[in-house]
Amino acid sequence: MNDQAVRCYRHPDRETGVHCVRCERPICPECMVSASVGFQCPQCVSGGEGTGAGPHATASAPRTIAGSVHVSDPRLVTKALIGINVALWIAVMATGEQLGRSLELIGRVSYDGMTLDGVAEGQWYRLLTAMFMHDTPAPTHILFNMISLWFLGPPLEAALGRVRYLALYLLSGLGGSALTYLLAAPNQPSLGASGAIFGLLGATAVLLRRLKYDMRPVMALLVLNLIFTFTWANIAWQAHVGGLVVGTAVAYAMVHAPRGRRVLVQRLACAAVLAVIVAVVVVRTLQLT
Repeated sequence: MNDQAVRCYRHPDRETGVHCVRCERPICPECMVSASVGFQCPQCVSGGEGTGAGPHATASAPRTIAGSVHVSDPRLVTKALIGINVALWIAVMATGEQLGRSLELIGRVSYDGMTLDGVAEGQWYRLLTAMFMHDTPAPTHILFNMISLWFLGPPLEAALGRVRYLALYLLSGLGGSALTYLLAAPNQPSLGASGAIFGLLGATAVLLRRLKYDMRPVMALLVLNLIFTFTWANIAWQAHVGGLVVGTAVAYAMVHAPRGRRVLVQRLACAAVLAVIVAVVVVRTLQLT
C-alpha cells in the first residue's frame, strides 16, 4: 500500500479519494453519508466534533450512500452466505450425489427413466438452491467462489447495507439461474454461486463509478472473468451474464435513487427485476411443457 495515499480518518487502513463536504476530512465508503451535495462523515452528520456546523446530536442516524444505517459488522451477511455455501457443500459430500441432484438447477430431465424432475416440473426452488451448490469432491469450485465473495461482498455490504446487499446477491443469483434455465439445454445441470458473484462484480463497478474511484482494476477483473467464462469448458456462461446484468441494474438503482424517494425507487427496481425473472421462468416452463 502506498504510504503517501490518502486514508480515511476513521479507518486509517483504507485508502480513499472522497472527502467530507463539511470538515473536508477523507472518508471511505463505510463512512460516507449521502448529502444533497457530495458526502459527509458520520461525525459531522451527528453533530459531533469537527466544524460544529452539523445538525443537533438528536438528528437521524448517519446513512450510507444507498440510504442504509451504518452497522458495527459490515461483513455479517457475507459471512452468513459463505457459511450456507460451505454447509451445503459438506452436506453433499457427506450424503452423496442424491442431495446434489435434488438441489441443482435442471430444466427438465428423468434420472430413472420414469419420474421427471426439474424446474419445468414445478421444482422452482432449484433456481435458488443451485446458487448455493458447488461441485464435489474437488474444492476448487467453491474455494474460488468463496474467496471472490469474501473480497467483493464486505465493501458492498458496508455501502448498501445488509438488506439491500442481500437483495442484490439473491436477485443476481436468480437472474443467472433464470437465464441459464432459458437458454441452456433442459437436461444440462448447473450449480454454483458464480451468477451472484458476477452480480457483485457488476455492482462494484457501479459503486466505484458513483464514488468517482479508479475503475480500471475492477474493469480489468471483469474482462478477465468474461474471457474465462467464454473460453473454459463446463462453465454456464448464461449464469455469469445473467448475474452480471441483474447485479449492475439493481446496484445502479440503489446508489442513484433520488434521496427524497430513495426507498421507493429501490423497492420498485428490485420488484421490477424480480418480475422479469419470473416472466422468463414462466415462458421457459411453457416451452418445455
